[in-house]
Amino acid sequence: MGKRPATVTQPFELPNFYTPYPARLNPHLETARTHSKKWARDMEMLEGSGIWEEKDLDAHDYALLCSYTHPDCDADALSLVTDWYVWVFFFDDHFLEKFKRTLDREGGKEYLDRLPAFMPMDLTAPVPEPTNPVEAGLADLWARTVPHMSLDWRRRFAESTEHLLNESLWELSNINIHRVPNPVEYIEMRRKVGGAPWSAGLVEYATGAEVPAAVAGSRALRVLRDTFADGVHLRNDLFSYQRETEEEGELSNGVLVLETFLNCTTQEAADAVNDLITSRLQQFENTVVAELPPLFVEKGLDPKSCAEVLAYAKGLQDWQSGGHEWHMRSSRYMNGGGSAAGTSPPWSPFSVGGPGTSAADLKQALATAGALRFRSSTHVPHQTVGASQIPDIHMPFTTTLSPHLEGARRRVIAWAHRMGILCPQPGVPLSDVWDEPAMVRHDLALCAAGIHPDATAEQLDLSSAWLAWGTYADDYYPQVFGRTRDIAAAKVCTERLSAFMPLEPSAGTPEPVNALERGLADLWTRTAGPMTLEARRMFRETIDKMTASWLWEIDNQIQNRVPDPVDYIEMRRATFGSDLTMSLCRIGHGRQVPPEIYRTGTLRSLENAAADFACLMNDVFSYQKEIEYEGEVHNGILVVQTFFGCDYPTALNIINDLMTSRMHEFQHVAAHELPVVYDDFDLSPEARKALDGYVHELENWMAGILIWHRGCLRYIEPELRHPPGSPGWLGAPTGLGTSAARILRRAVAGVG
Repeated sequence: MGKRPATVTQPFELPNFYTPYPARLNPHLETARTHSKKWARDMEMLEGSGIWEEKDLDAHDYALLCSYTHPDCDADALSLVTDWYVWVFFFDDHFLEKFKRTLDREGGKEYLDRLPAFMPMDLTAPVPEPTNPVEAGLADLWARTVPHMSLDWRRRFAESTEHLLNESLWELSNINIHRVPNPVEYIEMRRKVGGAPWSAGLVEYATGAEVPAAVAGSRALRVLRDTFADGVHLRNDLFSYQRETEEEGELSNGVLVLETFLNCTTQEAADAVNDLITSRLQQFENTVVAELPPLFVEKGLDPKSCAEVLAYAKGLQDWQSGGHEWHMRSSRYMNGGGSAAGTSPPWSPFSVGGPGTSAADLKQALATAGALRFRSSTHVPHQTVGASQIPDIHMPFTTTLSPHLEGARRRVIAWAHRMGILCPQPGVPLSDVWDEPAMVRHDLALCAAGIHPDATAEQLDLSSAWLAWGTYADDYYPQVFGRTRDIAAAKVCTERLSAFMPLEPSAGTPEPVNALERGLADLWTRTAGPMTLEARRMFRETIDKMTASWLWEIDNQIQNRVPDPVDYIEMRRATFGSDLTMSLCRIGHGRQVPPEIYRTGTLRSLENAAADFACLMNDVFSYQKEIEYEGEVHNGILVVQTFFGCDYPTALNIINDLMTSRMHEFQHVAAHELPVVYDDFDLSPEARKALDGYVHELENWMAGILIWHRGCLRYIEPELRHPPGSPGWLGAPTGLGTSAARILRRAVAGVG
């Protein structure tokens, strides 16, 4: 590709970026440039490849990218990392030319299916004979890299590489049907297609700081990786918008996604993308400061391991800053020409416009970033917001109610009494969370009856009890631990809950000391007993994930911090218990459907779309209850209000639009992407029927949850106004800004 003249009209002005960490340049830049050009020629990526000429490689200058993003590694490591980036960008252009432009999905799949064979865990294992530059480059790079890294790193890096390669088919499918993804779908898929998680693996190599296996799968490390990925990808989208939309027909670009979803101008969409980059970087910073120290203590990491994690985090920050600087200078992107087009003088350490400051009015950028941070941490709880407004919710599915509903209503209340849920817990302040009238109003059996209309009476009782236990626990944590800011007690409670879910039926459990433990012990025995060991393990993971997410909520409550939008959406699935209730839907399918099907990106997309629809629907109905009466910061409407600085009606419309788009995505995946998975895995007719049944159950799941929200009394204003001591009282608000709320409530109750 040639240099883009500075006179070409750009579709928007680049915004003021949040760049708090100055970029630095590796002193071995020229060594890497020379080496990578020779390597690319040896791999036959240049003349004769039909993809690049030498001038293209020179113009893209990946050695400059790697020198900015890995400023501290030695010459050999920098050269190897640069070769990896030459390879991945060549792959991207090669796949575009050979398969995207020709819309050849079948050929693209065959091409991609061969590549994992060039990444063996055991280097003594034979690999196929390369048939193109992509295969040759991957075989060479893998053999040169993995001897320096652990087996755990090899597995993680191979997985991220496969995601990077295979999800290109998703982009190809979207081009095929002229479909612009919705924002949540886009961010999730961009992490795989865009390759920043892959880049994070190379940060471990370049810094010599491999993430210890004990924490590699933790929430904190996942958030560091994902916020890094989102910042990198969304930044790239701003710079590549013009090339991708005007030259490549690309529909997977964050600016285009928001432009379409928000129905706004390109400039407004670009500014919104930049605000999201800022929010993700601030989430990264918050995670380092607030989540890494307790994680180190919890996992008992030694000082060396702690230092490696912090070095890795610093390496990710270096990548962010260096990647920004490279985008400002590379001719591959829209940057007003950049230094590559001769519009800027060579960098000097004495120049005012040095690394990290290009195209950025630092004062204005920091002011914008500060405004976002200020809004997220200064929410005043218990503001009067009035009755929740319910929009016209798009629901294309219908469900019936189980004929066993009335009996289930009686039996789940009797079960709650036996478990002790409907009374205060001995010695636990503020634990009078529910009583019988409150549980009648909640009517969890109604929800179960819509979700599982064909259940037997016994199955409906079990489903109703799970919903009751999960909803009670979700109310218990913020009232007992959140209002007292007692995160230590919450962690002890959470750890004990896991002990009531033994993988072996013969294993002993502690003696339950409260209703939470007693209820879980009872439900686990009734549900997990018939399961296989692997199914039991996966089921326990869904519950552990849900209870851990409640700790995340308490952490935010203590900080009085409204979550970052992406972090909120992803954690909301867990706090809502989506995986738990969905796993109950598919328990009967384990013998008919290979478990790897449920791990595919397609199935996760289907489930995540359904979960987000249900979670955001709950936020719509519970807005007044949570914001005005509970002083919560975890509500999607509040998150949108905080991020965009907009009012309630505007935020409600955005949330409703997002719910609708997630529903449309669910329908799209079920109709167009699942059949491809069926064919790719050559599923039997029985397995296809089982998965079709699971899709129908997810439809019932969403429709049943909507019926419950419309039919129960948990969220309506008259039921929220009970005075202290009467059924339904949510507890007197405490904390910042609540004295006026207490006076108002006394006046309303006639006791003031």
